Amino acid sequence: MAIPVKLPVFEGPLDLLLHLIEKNKIDIYDIPIVEITAQYLEYIKQMKEENMDICSEFLVMAATLLDIKCKMLLPVEENEEGEQEDPRAELVQQLLEYKMARQLSLELRDRQLDAAQVVYRPRAVLPGEVKNYEIPVDYDELIGDMTLPKLHEIFKAMLMRQEDRIDPIRSRYGNIEREEIDMDEKTLFVQAYAREHRRFSFRKLLEKQRSRAELIVTFLIILELMKSGDIVVSQENVEDDIMITSRLAGESSVNEGTDL
Repeated sequence: MAIPVKLPVFEGPLDLLLHLIEKNKIDIYDIPIVEITAQYLEYIKQMKEENMDICSEFLVMAATLLDIKCKMLLPVEENEEGEQEDPRAELVQQLLEYKMARQLSLELRDRQLDAAQVVYRPRAVLPGEVKNYEIPVDYDELIGDMTLPKLHEIFKAMLMRQEDRIDPIRSRYGNIEREEIDMDEKTLFVQAYAREHRRFSFRKLLEKQRSRAELIVTFLIILELMKSGDIVVSQENVEDDIMITSRLAGESSVNEGTDL
């Protein structure tokens, strides 16, 4: 009667391959590919007998080992730099990365087990003098070789930096705020003024405006009324006021013909 043999469970083909290397105490950088391939295929055979649903990954690794074994029997190839290529190099790199990942996983598992055994005391039960304790400040160590003259120089340098950031031209102006002027309302005002006075001084009209924006808008409205023929502008002499005569329909007022 044959004695049943319990095979260890491997997480993948690299796990099995690494197990064989460690079991035979082989240098991972100099793997005897013939011996390892034979042992690997023997494990695959036993695993097939116990479980027919063997993972295809193990068979792929077996094919890879056989391919490397065949390349080892052929003459050694050289790369572009004239160095001899080792068919085992890629497999060795995979084994090193897998071994590192496995060791890290074991380290993390141990830390998790250790952390489960640690119990922290709640902060709320600490004495008041412990909770309120503050590490004293050593001002001598904090200041070091700093002196008042040095601090003064640093302060002046900071002020000069701030002054350099200020635009010497724009800083003289105040905040620019948008002034809302209703164009239609202003047009009605000028037209009503023209109907009421019939003939008036352009200067007097502008003096009634409260801001620069109103001056500009009023001037544009006068130009528009001149274009439409609603008013006529005249000036007898160069230094005289510009007089405006209204042609807008409306009743004459007591101010007709007077200059306000």
